[in-house]
Amino acid sequence: MQYRKLGKTDIDVSLIGLGTMTWGHQNSEADAHQQLDYALSRGVNLVDSAEMYPTPTHADTWGSTERFIGSWLAKTKRRQDIVLTSKVVGPPRSAQQTHIRNGETRHDRKNIIAALEGSLDRLQTDYLDLYQLHWPDRSTNFFGRAEYPWVEGEQSTAIEETLSVLGELVSAGKIRHIGISNETAWGTAEFIKQSEKLGLPRIVSIQNPYSLLNRQFEVGLAEFSHREQVGLLAYSPIAFGVLSGKYLNGALPEGSRLASVYRRFSRYDGEEATRAVTAYIELAQEHDLSPVQLALAFVTSRPFVSSALSGATRLDQLKENIDSLELKLGAELIARINAIHARIPNPAP
Repeated sequence: MQYRKLGKTDIDVSLIGLGTMTWGHQNSEADAHQQLDYALSRGVNLVDSAEMYPTPTHADTWGSTERFIGSWLAKTKRRQDIVLTSKVVGPPRSAQQTHIRNGETRHDRKNIIAALEGSLDRLQTDYLDLYQLHWPDRSTNFFGRAEYPWVEGEQSTAIEETLSVLGELVSAGKIRHIGISNETAWGTAEFIKQSEKLGLPRIVSIQNPYSLLNRQFEVGLAEFSHREQVGLLAYSPIAFGVLSGKYLNGALPEGSRLASVYRRFSRYDGEEATRAVTAYIELAQEHDLSPVQLALAFVTSRPFVSSALSGATRLDQLKENIDSLELKLGAELIARINAIHARIPNPAP
């Protein structure tokens, strides 16, 4: 396993992290425990969760992912062996999300405290190594939205208030560090500015999508990661498994994410995305490489990536994902990848 620093902290996180958002839909509690045991045996220490997981979120399953991790921690007593993260949801984005605190999910003091206490209880721990804001408390570009939504007079929680309550929780020892997720360049800059202005905790990470199909992070945000040491926790590095090629030609393999509870996730199934996936698959085959490992090796080769979050429904998939660290991409292969990207840039933002 390889490790990188989490932002400006002294925490070393595994370059492949364990994503957990399928635990509770596609994966049982026993599956989750098996994945945790295997991941730690391979040197993985970053375990990423969220209060709303599993996704898509439902009233009868939300919180299951954290409960599965909590029961594993209670059984194994291995809290000191993992870097544990979770996320507080933002304002509801659909009617399906009002089941979490009756839809009162702004990033204000009352809500963040309630969210954290709930997560700590389900996870059966006294603290989180990293607590993240799952998406912004304002209308902006995230979750695949390309156009900036110009909303005048919108009610949202001020970033100063959000940072203030997070600062209280850091001082209380319930959070070690804070991060943001699905955030923009403006939002990242504002969090840094306000923390410096008010002497409040500084963000150490940003969890955004990043893959061969979505390299938008490289424009603007990569420079923040470099100059301000805000490490990227890259989610969807193999684009929901799309970059494996298993969904080409309309295929929906039994048991796969897009064949089950994730049918509504259409971010990766457009015509341009299919063209790009086909090109990357052909490149991998030309070099006798696993397409999944090519996709992951590209993500982990980027210096601004602190960890690529690897979610898997089966243990063999998790093994293949971790094994990708053995693949080193040479200059010629990177050039070929960049040539495909130049022809079909960001087909699945």
